[in-house]
Amino acid sequence: MVAIDSQLVRDLVRDQFPQWAHLEVRAIEPGGWDNRSFRVGPELVARLPSALAYASQPEKEHHWLPRLAPVLAFAIPVPVAVGEPALGYPWRWSISRWISGETPAPTAQIARDLALFLRKLQSIERMDGPLAGAHNFHRGGDLRIYGDEVSRAIAILGEKVDGRAALEAWRAALATRWTDHPVWVHGDVSPGNLLARRGRLAAVIDFGNLAIGDPACDLAIAWSWLGDDAGRTFKSALDLDEGTWLRARAWALWKALIVAAGLTRTNAIEYADPRSVIDRCVRAN
Repeated sequence: MVAIDSQLVRDLVRDQFPQWAHLEVRAIEPGGWDNRSFRVGPELVARLPSALAYASQPEKEHHWLPRLAPVLAFAIPVPVAVGEPALGYPWRWSISRWISGETPAPTAQIARDLALFLRKLQSIERMDGPLAGAHNFHRGGDLRIYGDEVSRAIAILGEKVDGRAALEAWRAALATRWTDHPVWVHGDVSPGNLLARRGRLAAVIDFGNLAIGDPACDLAIAWSWLGDDAGRTFKSALDLDEGTWLRARAWALWKALIVAAGLTRTNAIEYADPRSVIDRCVRAN
């Protein structure tokens, strides 16, 4: 990851977008993982990819989000500019309209709102959108690509987790497949990417992993964060087959296992206690 701070963003804005050079630039905390985010005045936010793996995200959002926004039931980022590499920063970066809100609580109302957002997203025509693949870490793709990581994590964790139950849940998911036409997936449905106002979902942000594929990856939040009651509300609001829910659980299980085993780091609040997510996943087995 490259070093990104307020001074760099201030200099990039001044050099490339002089109409905003007078605006205050300040870091947002937490500022994101794939991208570092900075307020630019009261109405704008600059987002800069933090590593090469995320470098394609600004252009993808700039191209697709204006096409998706008219159909969706909640606000999403409105891109206004794409910046160029400069001043030692190696990738393109973006400026979007600021959306106010706070991280929601995992309530039944948020679960219903999120289900509505996903139904609308999945209903949008494909429009030759990007298929799931390496560019979005295979979100919406085949779970099998992460099979070795799951096996390795279970071996590392040993008796700290119920390895047999975890493997059973994983294998049950691999026995299923999305047989309908591919649909739009957000790719990172996480409480850190949801904004609420007055207890209702107001916006969904960070579409860097946007793709066309299997919607199961967008449902993992039922196990990672929503909890039993809100999770049931979420599931009942989405007309999806049992196999899709098995794969959704496996997405949550994979992430929790590799975080618990120290195979990856994350700032996602839903995986702050990965062992509890693992237990929730295998308890549902």
